[in-house]
Amino acid sequence: MGVMRIGHANLRVMDMDAALKHYENVLGMKVTLRDAAGNVYLKCWDEWDKYSLILTQSDRAGLNHVAYKVQNDADLDSLQARIEAWGVKTTMLPEGSQPTVGRMLQFNLPSGHEMRLYAKKECVGTDVGSLNPDPWPDGLKGAGAHWIDHCLLMCEMNPEAGINTVEENTRFMAECMDFFLTEQILVGPEGNMQAATWMARSTTPHDIAFVGGPTSGLHHIAFFLDSWHDVLKAADVMAKNKVRIDVAPTRHGITRGETIYFFDPSGNRNETFAGLGYLAQPDRPVTTWSEDRLGSGIFYHTGELVASFTDVYT
Repeated sequence: MGVMRIGHANLRVMDMDAALKHYENVLGMKVTLRDAAGNVYLKCWDEWDKYSLILTQSDRAGLNHVAYKVQNDADLDSLQARIEAWGVKTTMLPEGSQPTVGRMLQFNLPSGHEMRLYAKKECVGTDVGSLNPDPWPDGLKGAGAHWIDHCLLMCEMNPEAGINTVEENTRFMAECMDFFLTEQILVGPEGNMQAATWMARSTTPHDIAFVGGPTSGLHHIAFFLDSWHDVLKAADVMAKNKVRIDVAPTRHGITRGETIYFFDPSGNRNETFAGLGYLAQPDRPVTTWSEDRLGSGIFYHTGELVASFTDVYT
């Protein structure tokens, strides 16, 4: 019952042709649909739903909404009641409001980010099928990302003004949607202020993450790769395509993930993320990183923060 996994992200892009070239040739996604409004829908080869990424032409980059899939359509009603009781206004969008998707529960997180929940989306199958499948399909482009893995949202945090939407989002996700906390960064004089959290509903280290900043926005969307070797290959693909890399291949202490951060042509940050890190379960003790070890938590090898990593986002 309830939320199962991330379903899709809707990104604003300023040059649709350049964005498509990026997501097709660098990430290896395929276009599956275009609608009358000009939105373009894409999927990775190992995803079975119709799409996991929506690109919308705009005059500014950023995130329109992120959507998570629930197990049953009836879950939308029970989740709507819980969310409304928490004090968050919701709207139930009718089936067909978004192509190939059933009805959707729409609301804003305490940080202001729009989130949607849905139970039904057209299933088209993976590129290798479900009967005696090969481990990967022929003709993969670019990095050959398997699936969209998670998103990290920047959340307004101003302790002097009593604002910490990282903490509010974390409490909302736990109390309303049964996400559980896997890791956190605690800061402040008492070492008890949540400056960043990682939360899961599946068994991966995080299905969503929140990090404090001066304003709310999108930090990145991440795409899953198999291994460290695939991360290195992805870096080669980015170099060949003249992609702007933010952080070269490295490892996180947090989540133990192997990673590259880079930007699409509009400035939306992407990540290629490999390694399951650990088995996330609700009864696993929460991993906590202290303020003095923040650098090692984010970039384990150097232990040093990269200014653009926290200062630049859409």
